[in-house]
Amino acid sequence: MDPVLLNDWHPVALSTQIAAGALLATDLLETRVLLWRDSGGVLRAWEDRCPHRGTRLSMGALRDDTLTCPYHGWAFGKQGRCTHIPALPHAPLKAQVAVYHVLEQYGLAWVCLGTPALDGPPAFPEFGDARLRKVWCGPYDVRSSGPRIVENFLDMAHFAFVHEGILGDPRHPVIADYRVEIFDDADYGSGVWARQCHAYQPQASKAATGGSDIEYSYRVVRPLTAILTKHPPGAMPEAIALLLQPLTETTTRAWIVMALNDFTSSDEALRGFQDTIFAQDLPILESQHPARLPLTPGAEVSVACDRMSLAYRAYLKQQNLHYGVLR
Repeated sequence: MDPVLLNDWHPVALSTQIAAGALLATDLLETRVLLWRDSGGVLRAWEDRCPHRGTRLSMGALRDDTLTCPYHGWAFGKQGRCTHIPALPHAPLKAQVAVYHVLEQYGLAWVCLGTPALDGPPAFPEFGDARLRKVWCGPYDVRSSGPRIVENFLDMAHFAFVHEGILGDPRHPVIADYRVEIFDDADYGSGVWARQCHAYQPQASKAATGGSDIEYSYRVVRPLTAILTKHPPGAMPEAIALLLQPLTETTTRAWIVMALNDFTSSDEALRGFQDTIFAQDLPILESQHPARLPLTPGAEVSVACDRMSLAYRAYLKQQNLHYGVLR
């Protein structure tokens, strides 16, 4: 297991999905994960596997903060320790379910399978700005690696062809020069930042009524997290965070959290707009070969407007990431 991702925090569910008394199964880094809330509302994250014979505990029953395996009825308390074996009621109780670190932030549940290298999820200060409306989109399952998805998110040159009529126009394909820099900031975290990015867009957002030149900035703050900031003319900047849940090296679940200045459109309309954009990206992402992102110089041909992509690849190498990439 790659220690970079093993010891990082990953989004695994909407907080609202995890109701008291219910069990929610998911996957992370080829590990089955079980999420549940105890009677005090505390979120728990366990390996979704009974230590006796490997059955999914999410198939069992949760009562009075005790989870019962459906196979042999073994019972486990809040800390994952076995409390009862029906077939041998007086046997020593040594079995222990693997318990993971879990917390809630930005309306999502986050899990770390290893020892957290950082205090919590990536910095996303726009989420705390009360002047911006928060909307959650997805999740979107993609048959591709997390780094491929992040790199696509950072790429403006595909707008005119993949998102024609919405985010781009084939008559305006040129990407002007922009700045890329390494940053370390108390509010925004650390990573790679692309600034003063410009692209012509027929419909930059759900609320847009016509085409305009839009200024963007992009920042990568974790290997599988990127945040886009739009600077619409005459309006407050808004942000879109791409937060990835690596299921395996080449299958990924994408969560998107938007902090918008649009207080007119419905949540459904805003999500529908994002669904359309992601649906256009999906076949491109799933067609790319290899599915893992090549970090070897010369493995793919790059040009000047790929500067942010190249900076991202360099950042992954500096982070010593191996999962989902080719080195």
